[in-house]
Order: sequence, then structure tokens, then C-alpha cells
Amino acid sequence: MHKGSCLCGKVTFKVTGELPKASACHCTKCRKVTGHFEAGVDIAKDLVAISGESHVTWYFSSEKVRRGFCSTCGSPMFFDPPAADWIGLMLGAFDGPTKTKISEHIFVSNKGDYYDICDSVPQYNKVPTRP
Repeated sequence: MHKGSCLCGKVTFKVTGELPKASACHCTKCRKVTGHFEAGVDIAKDLVAISGESHVTWYFSSEKVRRGFCSTCGSPMFFDPPAADWIGLMLGAFDGPTKTKISEHIFVSNKGDYYDICDSVPQYNKVPTRP
């Protein structure tokens, strides 16, 4: 089990099972929401329990995706396509070791000009097609 929370602790979550490989998104929206780039994991919704939901504010950043953040401290925590069976959790919100690693960078053509991607994992200009 993995646990996480916002900065003030009013929103917490628990994930049943191991975390999958993570991704780093460099799109403009993720950079604006996080202040840099977003690193997260996509988890089946039935494996995630969120507490303190009354403190989560949802913002629809597109017609298909909403982003959840703590309404008290502002911590970005969730990337949720409501029609999907999964939810994205921000890696920075996890408490303790995650035992996962970034396995890909997406939307790298939108990355900020103030940093370089210096690891050796694959880079894509969009989300790659999954098998």
C-alpha cells in the first residue's frame, strides 16, 4: 500500500498494490498547474481511496480532463478523466518511497526552455500509442 497527502494534510489517499511506471508530462497545462513539469502514475480508480474529498477542488482543464487540488493549501494531486477507469496521482504527493521510476517523457516539444531532460528514458511529442 502507498499513501499520500497534500501539503496541509486535509486531503489524503491510499493506493492498494504496487505503483506502475511513471511518466513526466511537459505539456503547457501540466507546467502551469505544477510550476514545472508533472510527474505521475496512472492508477485504476478502484485501487485508490481518497479522504478529505470535501477539500478537493476540481478544475476542468479540458472537456475530457479535470485536475484536483487541495482547496486549502493548493497542492496539485489528481489528473482525472472522469469517463476513464483510471486516475493520475502526482508523484510529489506520495509519502515515503514510491518504488517507481519515470519511464517516459511526454509532450517534450512543449517543455520549458529553462531546463534539459537529462535522463535516458524515451521522449515523445505526444502520448505514445499503447498496445
